[in-house]
Amino acid sequence: MILEGVGVTVCETSELVLSQDDAVEFLASLPSESIDLVVTDPPYESLEKHRKIGTTTRLKKSKSSSNDWFKIFPNSRFEEFLHQIYRVLKKNTHFYLMCDQETAFVVKPIAESCGFKFWKPIVWDKKKIGMGYHYRARYEFILFFEKGKRKLNNLSIPDVLEVPRIHRGYPTEKPVELMDILINQSSVEGEVVCDPFMGSGSVGVSAINLSRNFFGNDISSASLEHVTKRLSNIE
Repeated sequence: MILEGVGVTVCETSELVLSQDDAVEFLASLPSESIDLVVTDPPYESLEKHRKIGTTTRLKKSKSSSNDWFKIFPNSRFEEFLHQIYRVLKKNTHFYLMCDQETAFVVKPIAESCGFKFWKPIVWDKKKIGMGYHYRARYEFILFFEKGKRKLNNLSIPDVLEVPRIHRGYPTEKPVELMDILINQSSVEGEVVCDPFMGSGSVGVSAINLSRNFFGNDISSASLEHVTKRLSNIE
């Protein structure tokens, strides 16, 4: 039903393209300036440290899912990844990257060297405390970048987004409600939203529900299967 590089109409106003590939290779296959918005959540390198001491749920096997978890995306690859993000984005567009505080310090200067303007870290308040020892985490950063100049659609939205995290869902599943805010802020109907690390497919669900087109990718076969089923159920 949904194959790499093949567009599939899932509703009258949206086109869907899904792929199973390395994130950089997927982006490299896309034409330059073909994407209107990128929203993504890579499996960043610092998670390895948290895995070792048991302060993250991002394990090889999730207790709430039988899915194999995919490999960490190393910090050494962010330069090539961000170069490709910049290349595929159209002029005057936005890019959101979800990460922790350690990865934020790595990504910001690399993204700026690629040509992005960094606006600020948006704080996602998950409303529920997570795992940990030293001030247990209740938030995650969403780094907000811009290529060219584009006005947000609603200037009244704060930089702290209070959306409850998903409990016992697909590993590291993000709330569709959170994706709705970002996609509504930085795109309009008919534009193309891309997620090179689509995971559970929440960005795709939001994009299709909001009458955007969605180009999604993940190296995990479990992710592709999960997202295919999830998006197929959208009416």
